[in-house]
Amino acid sequence: MPIYTKKGDSVIEYKIIAEARKISNVQIIAKFGRRIAQRIVLKDNAACVIDKKN
Repeated sequence: MPIYTKKGDSVIEYKIIAEARKISNVQIIAKFGRRIAQRIVLKDNAACVIDKKN
C-alpha cells in the first residue's frame, strides 16, 4: 500500500481513521448543493488509515 506524504495528495474512501496530536474544531462546509459535510484539520504527527473500502 502506498504512503502519501506530499502536499495535495488525497485519499477518497468510505471510512478513514485519523490520529493526530492536535485536532481543530469541526467546520461545517457545503457539499453538492444543499448537502453539508464536516471538516477538521489534523496537526502534529497526523496519520490516516483506510478502514473500509468503497
